[in-house]
Amino acid sequence: MTVIYAVRVDFPDPAVRDDYLKWITTGHAAAVVAAGALSAEVLSLADGALEMRYAFSDRAALAAYESGPAVALRAEVGELFPAGSFTVTRSTGEIVARIG
Repeated sequence: MTVIYAVRVDFPDPAVRDDYLKWITTGHAAAVVAAGALSAEVLSLADGALEMRYAFSDRAALAAYESGPAVALRAEVGELFPAGSFTVTRSTGEIVARIG
């Protein structure tokens, strides 16, 4: 069953949001796909937050990503963006139905 790994990022500074959006869409999301995700979506939410949704084939594939490639990819975020410049919320869930 496909598992979705969602990452919501809230920004107090619109300039940081713009930099993050450029970074996520010009390499990071593709790197997550190269590291095991089936696909990636980047959403710009009405409240100014960004949300990335990565689809994995199953929970084992997500666990392999989180214990391996995700470590280096998350470290890159820390190198590029100052601590406290955004807030991250992560969640996972299984797709139980797709309509349309």
